[in-house]
Amino acid sequence: MVARAFTVAFEGIDARLVEVQCAVVPGLPAFSIVGLPNKAVSEARDRIRMALSAMSIALPSKRVTINLSPADLPKEGAHFDLPIALALLAALDILPPEEVAETVALGEMSLDGTLHPVIGALPAALAAAEGDRALLCPRACGAEAAWVGDARVLAAGSLGEVVRHFTGQSPLQDARPGEVSAVADVADLRDVKGQERAKRALEIAAAGRHHLLMTGTPGSGKSMLAARLPGLLPPLSAGEALETSMIHSLAGLLDEGGISRVRPFRRPHHTASVASIVGGGKGAKPGEISLAHNGVLFLDELPEFPRAVLETLRQPIETGDVVVSRANAHVRYPARFLLVAAANPCRCGYLSDPGRACARAPACGDDYLGRISGPLMDRFDLRVDVPPVSFQDLDLPRDGTPSAEIAARVATARQVQADRYAGLDAVRVNADAEGELLEEVARPDKAGRELMTAAADRLGLTARGYHRVLRVARTIADLAGDADVGRAHMAEAISYRLGTERR
Repeated sequence: MVARAFTVAFEGIDARLVEVQCAVVPGLPAFSIVGLPNKAVSEARDRIRMALSAMSIALPSKRVTINLSPADLPKEGAHFDLPIALALLAALDILPPEEVAETVALGEMSLDGTLHPVIGALPAALAAAEGDRALLCPRACGAEAAWVGDARVLAAGSLGEVVRHFTGQSPLQDARPGEVSAVADVADLRDVKGQERAKRALEIAAAGRHHLLMTGTPGSGKSMLAARLPGLLPPLSAGEALETSMIHSLAGLLDEGGISRVRPFRRPHHTASVASIVGGGKGAKPGEISLAHNGVLFLDELPEFPRAVLETLRQPIETGDVVVSRANAHVRYPARFLLVAAANPCRCGYLSDPGRACARAPACGDDYLGRISGPLMDRFDLRVDVPPVSFQDLDLPRDGTPSAEIAARVATARQVQADRYAGLDAVRVNADAEGELLEEVARPDKAGRELMTAAADRLGLTARGYHRVLRVARTIADLAGDADVGRAHMAEAISYRLGTERR
């Protein structure tokens, strides 16, 4: 008899169902696992043998063969321990084979049978729901997996609890979802004194998900401004929260099973590698651009990032996803993020201050910012200079607009866009609009078109730059509550590209 259990193998954020087949037949005693297992899966036989021994269950002197089907799909991870153990116990008639076959299981097992948490419980629950099966997972993963309401989730602390559940001695209770985190502990934009133009750019960026580049001397407040951007963004919708949490589940970043409604804010160091930013490494794991999906990716000291890393951002910015290709893996991760970058004007940082600039000024500025390629620079919708704040301004009391007030305006503008693009899955905000749709929703009036024509010639706008100006103008109009894009909206949108088209 061949006993069957089910588990999953991960391909990006998708979980593919894997059938674990177990046959115990006469022959020389052996325990083999076939079906493209990696080292962690192959070592499961030793962990399972010791866990069963701890429960006083001895393997018979027969040949045990485990097959992981489909056989041509690579199997990676220690989460195969539990399903292999279930299939084996069902083949030994210790567990009812019919009930085991109706369950998708995943979990790493220690030598005493304790189940340890694994990554990917949320995508696994979705796969179980699609197959109309229950999910059995370690207790630490139950709160995370229970967010998929269409699947019954059973969470156990050990293999002994699993055995007692299937034999009817002590049934497991259904797991309950973890807590929802809806409030972000972020600093208030009111703390930033001065920098009104940069604050306005942050508001526009948050309202339409427009990429922003801030350039200024050291200590002018670029990082401080960027850190306050999450406080301006609306909470994640239910669909966005689930989508984002699936990526974080694969990366092992979900805290105690809770799904966050707060948009992610990722700020990798400039020494980060291509694999850490785009994704890859062992198992082709998601990178920073995918972990920032539906949120913010902040790159401080942008010119200090390796050129190869910066160039990999160009395609995800346009497509909203990234395909990580390796010799044995081709996985797709969503990567629809808001890129915010900060840079000094030159290597010493004081290009605009004749008293402090180095002897190579102004050539050092061209060389330093020249590390950012033209195509990547063209993808920044908003570019603002962040000048230093005087000591007199720093002594003034806080009297700026609080983040909550700006966030309310952003939420209103986002709702206008949600109504405008209702029914279009690929378009959520103005930054996603393109082609005929963009021409329709962002067509400026006569005065606006005349201004745009003159500006395009003067600035040498590319076709991409022209469309990005239209998107920003549309967002500015939404913030103002205007149905049409006028000259004033176009003028402000164009102003965020002045002086940067020709370096």
